[in-house]
Formats: sequence, structure tokens, C-alpha cells
Amino acid sequence: MFYTLNVAGLKRDLPLCRVNDSLYIGAFVIFGDVELTKACARDLLKLAPEHDILITAESKGIPLVYEMAAQAGENRYLIARKVPKLYMKNVFTTEVNSITTEKKQILCIDQDDADFMKGKRVVIVDDVISTGESLKAVEKLVEQAGGNIVGKMAILAEGDAQNREDIIYLEKLPLFNPDGSIKE
Repeated sequence: MFYTLNVAGLKRDLPLCRVNDSLYIGAFVIFGDVELTKACARDLLKLAPEHDILITAESKGIPLVYEMAAQAGENRYLIARKVPKLYMKNVFTTEVNSITTEKKQILCIDQDDADFMKGKRVVIVDDVISTGESLKAVEKLVEQAGGNIVGKMAILAEGDAQNREDIIYLEKLPLFNPDGSIKE
């Protein structure tokens, strides 16, 4: 079963994947799809508020935030990592539960990223916002670092996220019943 999505002038067939017995989601993956990544970055930048820095959560938002920064002529973007790396000093962490990951995760940034963000206008970027848990975790890290969140953006708003007024997105992505019909 597939759902046909039209976004940023492109069409993609998303396979439907089981979350549980009563819920399926359309698997939207930009990894490896350069055309889609570039087009979505272009269209999100048209809607982006004035900002100084872009940040995303590891991992599917990475090609998107990279391309947005490149197209905007920005030389640095930030990534909230899933695990602290050896090079990271004075790590800030927060927990996150994502609909697409079975277990609880953490997201973290280090002092260097926090210092870079402090007092700056920050836009949080993701590929899909669904439950909003990953977004909430990145927001917490930005706030701990002293950054000023001026926008929250995604390519797609899935399920209840479509009704949020605090996010900017390109298209809606419905949730699905086991038979492939759209959940009402």
C-alpha cells in the first residue's frame, strides 16, 4: 500500500508502515533523494522567518537543514545529536519519545553549539512533525542554550500536527488505517 504525496512540485509514493494494530503512517524519507531535498529546502526557505541559525534533530532532518543553509548562504547549522560524541564538551541533554522509534532517546548539544546559539534567532527544522515530541526536545535544548526560537518548520505535518498554529510546513500527511484508508 502506498500514499501519493505531492510536495514542493514533486510527486512521491510513500509506503504505508505499521506503527501498531490500528495505525499506519506514510514513510517519508528524504535520505538519498537529492531532488526532493533541494526542492523542499527551497520552498521552506520562502516561508522561513528571519533567522541567524538553523537546527535539526539527528538524523532525517540533516540533509534538509544542510540544503537550507547552503541555499541561504549560511556557513553553519546545528544538529541535536542522539548520543554525546567524544568531541562534545559540557553536554546539554533532553529525552524524547518519537512515533518512529521504539524506545526513548536523548538529544544533545554541547557548549560550543550553545555558545553559538546564545542570543541568536533560531529556526528549528525537521522533515516531519507528528506528535511534536522531537520538536519539543529541540526547543528545550535551544532554550537551555539561550537561543531565541523564531520559527518551527517541517516539510510535512502529520496527523494532529496539521492543526498546530505554531509550525510552518509545506504539506499535510494523513495517518492511515490498516486497510490503507485515511484515518478520520
